[in-house]
Amino acid sequence: MQFGIFSVGDVTPDPTTGRTPSERERIKAMVAIALKAEEVGLDVFATGEHHNPPFVPSSPTTMLGYIAAQTERLILSTSTTLITTNDPVKIAEDFAMLQHLADGRVDLMMGRGNTGPVYPWFGQDIREGINLAIENYALLRRLWREDVVNWEGKFRTPLQGFTSTPRPLDGVAPFVWHGSIRSPEIAEQAAYYGDGFFHNNIFWPADHTKRMVELYRARYAHYGHGTAEQAIVGLGGQVFMRRNSQDAVKEFRPYFDVAPVYGHGPSLEDFTDQTPLTVGSPEQVIEKTLKFREYAGDYQRQLFLLDHAGLPLKTVLEQIDLLGEEVVPVLRKEFAAGRPAAVPEAPTHASLLAAEQNKEVVA
Repeated sequence: MQFGIFSVGDVTPDPTTGRTPSERERIKAMVAIALKAEEVGLDVFATGEHHNPPFVPSSPTTMLGYIAAQTERLILSTSTTLITTNDPVKIAEDFAMLQHLADGRVDLMMGRGNTGPVYPWFGQDIREGINLAIENYALLRRLWREDVVNWEGKFRTPLQGFTSTPRPLDGVAPFVWHGSIRSPEIAEQAAYYGDGFFHNNIFWPADHTKRMVELYRARYAHYGHGTAEQAIVGLGGQVFMRRNSQDAVKEFRPYFDVAPVYGHGPSLEDFTDQTPLTVGSPEQVIEKTLKFREYAGDYQRQLFLLDHAGLPLKTVLEQIDLLGEEVVPVLRKEFAAGRPAAVPEAPTHASLLAAEQNKEVVA
């Protein structure tokens, strides 16, 4: 399994001090978080994509390229690449370029985002969101897999004899996860292509996540990519830790209560009871995260949200230390125990390249 961190890149006042970091401070903090993730032995850092305040990561490949130059092992990903409002040609070019710069340590997560106004900002209609996701991704796949593309669709100008440059590293496209919280059409899309499905379940109860993942697994098998247990699944998670659970609750409560996404809603206790949010000791994080397998099956990637709601960088780095030193080593061991041999590991550039080479040998 792969373990890592995803960031939404919000710029939020610290409710305990009233101080709001500058955009520069927040961007630099995200870089520091990625570097710390590699330092403590995590596998993945993923950034969101937003084009509105209070968020800063409007150019994920710029940030990931900068991080690539300072890391050696970390897989660089997105926790949303907006397939609906980005041009598929630009996505193809940007991520192929990043592949080369990062020596293949790149994948990405396609999504529609959760900000309605982004559609008209980029000349699109939110009512066409699902159709945009389907058409744009179909074109993106061709741009990565065909040297010369002739194409015509509904949402962009036609392409005649077009070649996207640079070509993907080693002729292998970046692995794609399709991220969705509530849209079965996206689970279906991921299954159709044999891609990964990432359910960012940080705001949802287990029964909802279970239904979405089971749908994807069933359709993955239906399309002949393998058995349902061989489907590629990723999950989100959200934690705040201190060695003493009462200290964790006391420290995190003011951040939770005013968080932009769920502040002023359910109590911290209700939210932790009803969703994957864990606020407590490292042992409690381990216990709750291991239960994800009960409703999602054996899966390939677990990403945690740590840096949001105004939490200071120092605190976030402390969280990453606990994650890397005390939580993830246990999770790796426990998730590996009893894992069926048929369940694949998380795809990497190396494994995708080997699979392509095997196809050529067989052919």
